[in-house]
Amino acid sequence: MNLSLIPGGPEAFELAAKFCYGINIEITLSNVAMLRCAAHFLEMTEEFVQKNLEARTEAYLKDTVLPNISNSISVLHHCECLSPVSEEINLVNRLINAIANNACKEQLASGLLKLDHNFPMKTMPNIEPETPSDWWGKSLSVLNLEFFQRVLTAVKSKGLKQDMISKILINYTHNSLQGLVIRDPHIVRGSLLDMELQKKQRVIVEAMVSLLPTQSRRSSVPMAFLSSLLKTTIASSASTSCRSDLERRIGLQLDQAILEDILIPANSYGNNHGTMYDTESILRIFSIFLNLDDDDDEDNRMRDESKMAYDFDSPGSPKQSSILKVSKLLDTYLAEIALDTNLLPSKFIALAELLPDHARIISDGLYRAVDIFLKVHPNIKDSERYRLCKTIDCQKLSQEACSHAAQNERLPVQMAVQVLYFEQIRLRNAMNGGHNQFFFGTINSQFPQRSSSGAGSGAISPRDNYASVRRENRELKLEVARMRMRLTDLEKDHVSMKQELVRSHPANKIFKSFTKKLSKQLNSLFRINNLKPIGSKPNAESRFLFQRRRRHSIS
Repeated sequence: MNLSLIPGGPEAFELAAKFCYGINIEITLSNVAMLRCAAHFLEMTEEFVQKNLEARTEAYLKDTVLPNISNSISVLHHCECLSPVSEEINLVNRLINAIANNACKEQLASGLLKLDHNFPMKTMPNIEPETPSDWWGKSLSVLNLEFFQRVLTAVKSKGLKQDMISKILINYTHNSLQGLVIRDPHIVRGSLLDMELQKKQRVIVEAMVSLLPTQSRRSSVPMAFLSSLLKTTIASSASTSCRSDLERRIGLQLDQAILEDILIPANSYGNNHGTMYDTESILRIFSIFLNLDDDDDEDNRMRDESKMAYDFDSPGSPKQSSILKVSKLLDTYLAEIALDTNLLPSKFIALAELLPDHARIISDGLYRAVDIFLKVHPNIKDSERYRLCKTIDCQKLSQEACSHAAQNERLPVQMAVQVLYFEQIRLRNAMNGGHNQFFFGTINSQFPQRSSSGAGSGAISPRDNYASVRRENRELKLEVARMRMRLTDLEKDHVSMKQELVRSHPANKIFKSFTKKLSKQLNSLFRINNLKPIGSKPNAESRFLFQRRRRHSIS
């Protein structure tokens, strides 16, 4: 029988018919939604008989379904194929509101339980209350995208915590996109099946991004999840607004990222000369992070100056530590993308010039990345090679990096000379026991470094400059102490080698034996002629007698 107009089809009609003939039917979570819709469609209301099918299903909903979150989600899932009747009888909205209300009630109960557990007067050892969201949030993955959006909007309006919302989003996104990955290598990109999968991915990703919590530097959304969303956004060619939103979120908490989070593959299918990674997105992300300094300055204007000085005097200043983390992350990223033979030098240089000068204490990471790029791209122009090497601050290279750079044939001659010059000055100051002139003297004026052309390259604040100088002074003192010890060892080795060379020279041995024999003969001659031996100071008489007797003996 074709009963497509009845909500629930032949199955719902059969159960309703059995109910009319007095046959006992069992109302369950799987059929209560279609029985409620069928009762409304067939007008099985209280007007005709008491305890009709509509009343029976309403009682089951109130007693069993609506008070429980998981039951409400299960019934809501069965309402997906009962539209538009389920919307007309307001069943969908009732279920969504019940889910939101119960979720917030359990969140409140969980918070009260934590307060009781932490209260000193009540000791409850080895009891850790479980978060209800950990289990009912996973069951939301059975809902279609429309119902899931409505449920999440409702729980957000009721005040559900952002970390719980993030967990729900991560779980739903993972389950939704898991089945949309092309596993058949024979499917050609651009085919009808591929376009359908790409469209589904795009719809899901754009919906998930619109449901993310408010943008913040302390957002509860993990960096790994944001990175995976951005990768899917690029792969599915999602909207520009969606992509910009994700880039903004990643930039706000870039100091929490690792290398895998920013290795965004480029969408360059069908292009054999395309790059491996999307460097333009990364450039925008780092620029967003660097521009946050201005926002922080606006927010911190009202802070107490003494508190600011105390916070900054600490080596672990949050602002400075975040910049240092990001600088190391960028250097590691540059070393990774430098292996791409299709990467243009202009894009690599734009990333290398992005950070301001005070963001790096040591430039070894940047030097390593530049050296890899020059090795992989040996045919770049001399102007590009010079501009690329200009991003490296030779004053911030370690001793090992300076030694390597001085012998590196891939570097321009100007940089090699500059490295040798700074190394000589560093060694001279170390031998003299002074180091302040190296950092505060006229060196910077003789060899001016680049002024960063990237975002966030504004003037360095006095607090940032002072902390950076303190760290440099501590590191330089340790380096001077090490170089003094090394110089002392070298001097000892030099003296011992000189003595050994003198002792072991063959001409020296012959000369010593000859002088010894001559000395013996002269001493015997002096004794015969009553003269003083060699080593004593002769007088005028002895010298006269010695000369006269020598002439006589010779004749």
